[in-house]
Amino acid sequence: MNKNLIIALGVVGLVLLALFAFNQMYRPVYSPDGVSPPWRMSPGMGPGMMYGPGYNYSGFGPMMGYGDMMALYYPDARPISSEDARARMESFAQQYGSNVEVEDFMAFSANYYAILRDSSSNQSVAEVLVDRYSGSAYPEPGPNMMWNTLFGTGREGSGGPTYGQGAARGLAEDFLIGYLPGAQIIESEALPGYYTFDFGREEIEGMLSVNAYSGQIWVHTWHGTYLGDMNEMA
Repeated sequence: MNKNLIIALGVVGLVLLALFAFNQMYRPVYSPDGVSPPWRMSPGMGPGMMYGPGYNYSGFGPMMGYGDMMALYYPDARPISSEDARARMESFAQQYGSNVEVEDFMAFSANYYAILRDSSSNQSVAEVLVDRYSGSAYPEPGPNMMWNTLFGTGREGSGGPTYGQGAARGLAEDFLIGYLPGAQIIESEALPGYYTFDFGREEIEGMLSVNAYSGQIWVHTWHGTYLGDMNEMA
């Protein structure tokens, strides 16, 4: 086999690989009936174990934190109600334990968000989402999957966390000086292995998390626009 043929075969292989990767990243069209998100973590399966694509969805989606970067919608697509979303979230929360309850229920343009709290220990244990159009419930991507030391792939460091909640807040505030000038921390929550902060200039505009061991900051870019606190439903 001559050198030119080897090079040609290599180029063809790279093109096929690129096409496959693009197909995996391409978001589906949201119809009024919606679709399911691509990956979910099942709390009962243990840290880091996933179960795969569902329904008509094939894509790189919430798991990796790309959110709705390539989401497409029909003009008549409509979101599910907040009441329906909360009911689905409460049902999904039972996978985390019979004592786990939904708190801090919030609405964003792409999804509904909540923190799950273990009522027996009064500790926040995870963050979950319900896709606003498909109605599918799943663990929040990003920190909740990668840093959570209880239900994610995070691992506790020897000697305990490097950053307490106050120190983590300071890191977040320093980061916001450049990321969104004028923004302040509005709400904070301690979760296993990390902290999550709501931030904004006058009201909530976004959310970020700080790793309790490394101090790394992860902005929750997958939510879309904040629509409001829904806790009055509780």
